[in-house]
Amino acid sequence: MRDLGVLCIHTSSETSSLTADPKYRVPTAFRAARQGVHDSIVGAAYAAQVATAKKLTKWGTCAPDYAFGRDTTAQYLEFLKHFKPDIEVIVQAWPKLGQSDFTEVITKLIQAKPQAMYTCLYAGDLSAFVNQGIIYALFSAMQVFAVNMADYTTLTAVKNLPPGIHSGNRYVMTCPDTQANRDWAEAYRKRYNEYPTNWSWESATGMMYLEGAAKKAGSSDPMKLAEALRGLKIACPFGVDGTVTMRAEDQTSIGYAIGWGTTLSQAPYVSGVKAADWGVILEMEQEWKKRNGFI
Repeated sequence: MRDLGVLCIHTSSETSSLTADPKYRVPTAFRAARQGVHDSIVGAAYAAQVATAKKLTKWGTCAPDYAFGRDTTAQYLEFLKHFKPDIEVIVQAWPKLGQSDFTEVITKLIQAKPQAMYTCLYAGDLSAFVNQGIIYALFSAMQVFAVNMADYTTLTAVKNLPPGIHSGNRYVMTCPDTQANRDWAEAYRKRYNEYPTNWSWESATGMMYLEGAAKKAGSSDPMKLAEALRGLKIACPFGVDGTVTMRAEDQTSIGYAIGWGTTLSQAPYVSGVKAADWGVILEMEQEWKKRNGFI
């Protein structure tokens, strides 16, 4: 991007350092996708409440062995310990991306006997992990917090979805619980004959930003579009208040809906979604950036 000077809108990368770390920033590169640190703050706050109520102090983790998995798990544990200092991480598993057999991973987790487990496995890896975990009674042995579970492709790929898995929303029609979001989801399903995924709303948001910037700039010139994108606020069905904003300081999207709930064995698959407070997210994100020397 630095060499070519073209406009780039990231619609899938959620690794926080992509926009948080100044050395990775490019004047013409923007993120429409969610990012891991936001999910970690919200997920940790939710988990701390559950852990306090259920007295869960011994934890394990299971995450894909690359930047997203390593970074997001570290962030999650950092914030979980902030909200609940008495937790102890007694086991961590790092399966390879695309690993098909999770027997060794599941056995390791069960043998360590944590009271709760966090995982940021996603898509096919997560559905395979859950399907195999059911065989070993993993979900009755511990409370499971799976940040990427609540996405229709994963929810419907699990043969017998265990109720009670805690999950953040990737994409579900009930978060945000608005008519605009439901209408968009139904229009998507009508057109493609399947429900939207996390990648669907992120990509759609990227196009909404591009449209908004083009109208504001009155041009397709990359530099003029980039200038228009910085700080741009647009109407969006995935925003908590019906809008999202491309934050100028680090060129990343904020204000999108994040929430956590628990799984059901059938539609709507996730219930009791508790929406996050962006005031808390932004305050803690700022502190996290300072600790890591990003500002």
